[in-house]
Amino acid sequence: MLMATLPVSAPRDVNPMSTRITRLAPSPTGALHLGNARTFLINWAMARNNGWRLLMRIEDLDGPRVKAGAVRQALEMFSWLGIDFDGTALRQSDDLEPYRDAMRRLAGAGLIFACNVTRKEIRQAASAPHGEEQEIRFHAELRPTSPDVFRFDGEETNYRLLTPDETVLIEDGFAGRTLHCPHREVGDFVIWTRRGVPAYQLAVVVDDARQGVTDVVRGDDLLPSAARQSLIYRALGCEPPGFWHLPLVIGEDGKRLAKRHGDTRLERYRAEGVSPQRVIGLLAHWCGLCNDRQQWTAEDFRSAFSLDSVPRTPVTFTEEDHRWLTAGRC
Repeated sequence: MLMATLPVSAPRDVNPMSTRITRLAPSPTGALHLGNARTFLINWAMARNNGWRLLMRIEDLDGPRVKAGAVRQALEMFSWLGIDFDGTALRQSDDLEPYRDAMRRLAGAGLIFACNVTRKEIRQAASAPHGEEQEIRFHAELRPTSPDVFRFDGEETNYRLLTPDETVLIEDGFAGRTLHCPHREVGDFVIWTRRGVPAYQLAVVVDDARQGVTDVVRGDDLLPSAARQSLIYRALGCEPPGFWHLPLVIGEDGKRLAKRHGDTRLERYRAEGVSPQRVIGLLAHWCGLCNDRQQWTAEDFRSAFSLDSVPRTPVTFTEEDHRWLTAGRC
C-alpha cells in the first residue's frame, strides 16, 4: 500500500509580464532528429508567445557518449530552424561545483549513500523487476547499514538517493495528473556516478534550480523522471517547476523514433537540400496546426501555435512524411 502523496506544483497561469523561465536542453550524445525538433519548436513557441525567458543548456555530462562536434551542430540546427534563445548557453561540464555542493547537502541530511553493489546483485535481490528500459529496481534490502557510507567523500563512486515509499503526484500542464512511486518503480536510484559526475536526475534539478527555471517542456518518456526529480527538489529544499510532457514522435512500428527508423537527423535533411521551412511545415502538421503539409517559417509556427491543437497521442513519422520532405529539395 502506498503512503503519503507528495504534490508537485502545476504550471502557473500565463502572464506575459511574468518572470517565468524555460529552457532548451539538448544533449550532445547524438544529432538532433525530427522528434527532438518538434519538442524544441513547441517549447520555443510557448516561450515566445507567453513572454517567458528561454535559456539554452548543453547537457554534456555523459562523457563517453558525447559526440565530437555535436554541440556546434545542435546550435547550428537551432539557428537553421529559426529557434533563438536568451543569453548565452550554459554548458554543464564547465563547472561541477554546484553539483558537488548539492551532494554535500544531501549527505549532510543523510539522504544519499555510496553504493558499489553490482547489477548482478541488484537483479538477484528479491527477483528485482525492471523499471524503465535498461533499469533495474534497487531493492530496499540492499541498502547499507553502516553509517560510514552516508556521506559524500569520494567522487569516483556511485551514490544513490534514499527513496521514500510514497506516491508522487505530478500535475502536468499537458499530460494531466499522474501518480508515480519511484521507490517501487526503480528504488534508490543513482544520482552521482563513478565517473565523477552527477547523474542526469541530479544535474537537471541543480541546473533548473540555479537557473530559476519555472517551466519544463519535454517528451513524455521523461514523465517518470519528473517524480524522481521532485524527490530531489524536496530533499534540497527547492520548489519543482511546472512540467509539460508531450507525446513522442514514433516510427511506423510504434517505437520511439531512433536509428532503426532510418536517418531522421536534421543535419541529414539539410545536407540533402531540404529547406527548414519544409521541416517546420511537417512539424506544424504533426502539431495539428495545419491539415496538410506545407512550407512554414518558425514565425508562422509561432503565430499559429496553440497547445490545444497538439495531439494527445504519439505522432507517427511515415514514409509519406519522408517523401514530402525530400520532394522539395533544392
